[in-house]
Amino acid sequence: MNKQIELQDLGLKDYKATWDYQEQLFKTIVDAKIKNRKEATHLKTNNYFLFVEHPHVYTLGKSGDMSNLLLSEPQLAEKGAAFYKINRGGDITYHGPGQLVGYPILDLENFFTDIHKYLRFLEETIILTLAEYGLKAERSPGETGVWLDVGTPFARKICAMGVRASRWVTMHGFALNVNANLGYFDHIIPCGIRGKAVTSLNVELGEASVSIEEVKEKLLNHFTALFGARFI
Repeated sequence: MNKQIELQDLGLKDYKATWDYQEQLFKTIVDAKIKNRKEATHLKTNNYFLFVEHPHVYTLGKSGDMSNLLLSEPQLAEKGAAFYKINRGGDITYHGPGQLVGYPILDLENFFTDIHKYLRFLEETIILTLAEYGLKAERSPGETGVWLDVGTPFARKICAMGVRASRWVTMHGFALNVNANLGYFDHIIPCGIRGKAVTSLNVELGEASVSIEEVKEKLLNHFTALFGARFI
């Protein structure tokens, strides 16, 4: 088993270009696994973790409802936002500057073969990171992602999640609002969930801006501990 993960920080990068890159890395791992099985070899498979921020974009998961996008094509253009239907789970979400997106592209056979455990560990990584900022973040039963004030009229989502997995290889991941422009969420029904608000770490802390680099460092520390991994 290879528990080393290659960390790549892509900075601000177009969504489609990043998606294509994810697919490329995903394919190299899947192809290596197929070759191992065909040839009865045991060559190690690689793992990757991408950090990125995207220009304004809305993405709709494979089980999503198009009616949850509240903008027409001309209105999208007016907002300077792109739109893509993609191959992850979940409904519609927004990505943009100030939002920290993480794409773990892992061969789970290097860690554990349990998709539910994988999702819980992603959530726990975010929950533990936010706890370092004094926030009590939680899971919300039946709703994806990480939330604040669960079970109250003030429940609000701070981190969206949606993944794809095939042959125990993962792609897509999480989007944590750090300094996000929350106005862009007004143009969708986030994750198809009506009547629930969305928030950002800087808003919760009452600060104009929070260091994304600091958030990355804290997040990677918790991810490493939970997955027993090592970043290179």
